[in-house]
Amino acid sequence: MKAPRLVVAAAVAASLSMAGCGGAGEGPVDSPGDDRTIKAFDINLQPRDKVRDGGTLRWGINEFPAQWNRNHVDGNLAMAAVVSNALLPSPFVSDEKAEISPNRDYVLAAEVTAQKPKQVVTYTLNPKARWSDGKPITWADYQAQWQALNGRDSAYRIASPTGYQDIEKVAKGKDDFEVVVTFARPFGDWQALFGPLLPAATNRTPEAFNTAWLNKIPVTAGPFRFGGFDQTAKTITLVRDDSWWGDRAKLDKIIYRASEQDSLIGAFSNGELDIIDVGPSAPDYARARATSGAQVRQAAGPDFRHFTFNGSSELLRDRNVRQAIQLGINRQAIAQSDLQGLQWPVTLLNNHFFMNTQEGYQDNAGSLGAYDPARARRLLDAAGWKLNGTVRQKGGKTLDLRFVVPSGVQLSKQEGELAQSMLAQIGVKLTIKAVPSDDFFTNYVIPGNFDITPFAYIGTPFPVSSSYGVYANSPDGGKTWNANFGRTGSKAIDDAMSRAARSLDPVRARAATNAADRLIWEEVNVLPLYQRPQMVATKATLANVGARGFYDLRYQDIGFMR
Repeated sequence: MKAPRLVVAAAVAASLSMAGCGGAGEGPVDSPGDDRTIKAFDINLQPRDKVRDGGTLRWGINEFPAQWNRNHVDGNLAMAAVVSNALLPSPFVSDEKAEISPNRDYVLAAEVTAQKPKQVVTYTLNPKARWSDGKPITWADYQAQWQALNGRDSAYRIASPTGYQDIEKVAKGKDDFEVVVTFARPFGDWQALFGPLLPAATNRTPEAFNTAWLNKIPVTAGPFRFGGFDQTAKTITLVRDDSWWGDRAKLDKIIYRASEQDSLIGAFSNGELDIIDVGPSAPDYARARATSGAQVRQAAGPDFRHFTFNGSSELLRDRNVRQAIQLGINRQAIAQSDLQGLQWPVTLLNNHFFMNTQEGYQDNAGSLGAYDPARARRLLDAAGWKLNGTVRQKGGKTLDLRFVVPSGVQLSKQEGELAQSMLAQIGVKLTIKAVPSDDFFTNYVIPGNFDITPFAYIGTPFPVSSSYGVYANSPDGGKTWNANFGRTGSKAIDDAMSRAARSLDPVRARAATNAADRLIWEEVNVLPLYQRPQMVATKATLANVGARGFYDLRYQDIGFMR
């Protein structure tokens, strides 16, 4: 999926992905049958003096986003993040261990300055930081972002109000470069907020929020600035920003080229691209490794492959039917098929928030995570879906589900064919529908125009707050679902996630998170498959970029070695 930063986007390669969900940190994982160890990150980390000045980086991506406001529900995409992380402020950065520190290009210090009677966080901003229109980045930008994202005005089409809805006020401190954030309720993941930060002018009204970044990148504040779109060639050009106050960008230019996933590997192998995400695709992985002068950088991270079930679709509104379909899918067989040939452990993921290797992980799937076609048939019988020949019917309707996949992503098609065969054994028809990759999220996943769909969620170091919106109940009785593409939820799930988000005690937070996870397994919203390997093919001479895990890339340090 395209990874939203919340929450989801296209984890290029074998699947589109959304930015945002997922967990934090882990140690190395031994890869069976291989003499390598899967790393926390693999980016060819080099000091700046080993990277030559100048050059153009040609970066292949598998979609051409239209909405560049990543806080908007249509912009919460992984590919939008890959581009705009070079352009926009974020107050914090993560290292490969998911340890968070202030991003001193924008924030000199940030800390909890009070816990009672209310949690207060004070930010000291870097006074050198400026938007590309010359205006300084001040407390007013933080205030406007909170007002846009707190969920109080439904005209703002936000990805998620998580954290912002817990803030009571954002105020000016001793000067324009001190921000004082007072929380109405404690919020443990406060460092997850305000990234990416947008200028106040594009957050002040719903119209600006929804449209100012549509097919436009109007303002930047990073080591690169926006150079232009070419809608015909599907390229996005960034150029070094000489007004940047931090370390000067090594590269002159980055050109992102969007193409269907199956053509990116060809362009890379032919020397037309310098970097692509190959994702969990064994053929692409083998082809990339065989490319002269190239290497595949591989790391573990908080990203996971899954199927999303649309609980608002006519055929899947009944939770018992969703449970039956889930029981009729052999996740182990799909994981083995997807991961074959990748030197990656085939381990099912049985948690919606934590990765297998992460502190806090526990298997909450229980019997609902098993492959049990006999029980699936009984549930469908009880729900009134009776076999008529080889396919079940009820009230004159056939149990024929739409499995929507992005075209050019062979992995998704392959998963659909496997699920098609499995579900036929319980009397369920699965019809695979391939749609253009650029339309996959905006025209199908986000508006709910599917029954089941596969993609990847791209995680952050904040397992609860980054995933909260994916499972949060509709705030208005089903009219609005924000980033919850499964369109099912409950007060009990929201309450458990809220307890986790508000706890400043990590042990209690993990317990509440697992309580929410058990309820989500019963609801059948997202069906996790496995922790998705990060596999990025690059030219061997490319430094400071690749499979990043939890590590936040420093775009100013990316370049070619001397």
